[in-house]
Amino acid sequence: GFLFLRNPAWEGQENQAASVAGTIEFYHDFRNNLSVTLEGFYRLDSQDTERSHGDLRLAEFLYYTDHFEITAGFGRVFWGATEFVHLVDIINQTDQVDALDGEEKLGQPMIHVSVPGDWGVVEAFALPWFRERTFPGTEGRFRTPIPVDTDLTQYESGRKAQHLDFAMRYTNTLANADVGFYFFRGTARDPVLLLNFESPQSPTLSPYYQQINHSGLDVQLTAGEWLLKGEVYYRTGQSRSYAATTFGFEYTFTGFAETMMDMGFIGEYVYDDRDDGWLPTIYENDIMTGLRLAVNDMGDSTILLGVIRDLDSGSTIIGVEASRRFGE
Repeated sequence: GFLFLRNPAWEGQENQAASVAGTIEFYHDFRNNLSVTLEGFYRLDSQDTERSHGDLRLAEFLYYTDHFEITAGFGRVFWGATEFVHLVDIINQTDQVDALDGEEKLGQPMIHVSVPGDWGVVEAFALPWFRERTFPGTEGRFRTPIPVDTDLTQYESGRKAQHLDFAMRYTNTLANADVGFYFFRGTARDPVLLLNFESPQSPTLSPYYQQINHSGLDVQLTAGEWLLKGEVYYRTGQSRSYAATTFGFEYTFTGFAETMMDMGFIGEYVYDDRDDGWLPTIYENDIMTGLRLAVNDMGDSTILLGVIRDLDSGSTIIGVEASRRFGE
């Protein structure tokens, strides 16, 4: 749930909200090289009706041989190296009402073929159905000042959500570096928000999904206790061409304070070329610092403290994430 120390800015919002979420998973092997995985999710929120929602996160069949593997159905794919912002993670749509950090993703219908070899791994994706981004409702405290009306969603493609998107990715390990290159062609996962004056007294924003060409690179270099990370991409087709990058490091003290715990220090920077207001992003010129504590106990207890500061506006986000396994 949420507890806010300041009164809301807009009518219908409250100072507190409670929610409950659950996930159910199912896995079954039909034989040694054929399996199915199901994962369903639902959240019920007391305040924001848009945040109360369900999703089929996973519903995929996996078949593999010594030479290739193929998955079909609703899948989830993660790309990225840095800790705070994953610029190159483009296959799945962000579930923006479920978590503030953009880490939660909607299940993506796909056919995914992966071919490994001594020369690296080549992957191909066919994405036949687009998932629209979720946005908070008018009662949500994390909404934009002008609310987003997803009923007014528009597409550049005449096929709308049925446009067939494609992606290719190559990954390899070169010495101590893990490197990935990729190309994506299809519907942009992050929409342009257009101002709509159908009701002059209550203007809204309508999502507009454009067709893009998007190519990128991610790399992670291991050097002793140091991890050096970076991501960069270049995009065309979304109003104008632009680039974005994030890079940084993580240094880990093993056996911190003469214990079994590990303490990691994280520092990252993100820059986005969209600095003229035509396609706003909250990560246009920001630095991130963090501490990660791994207790290394039977419950796999971890704590992550992160601080994100906007170098242009001076605004700051402070977040803490902690997890622990109880029992089995």
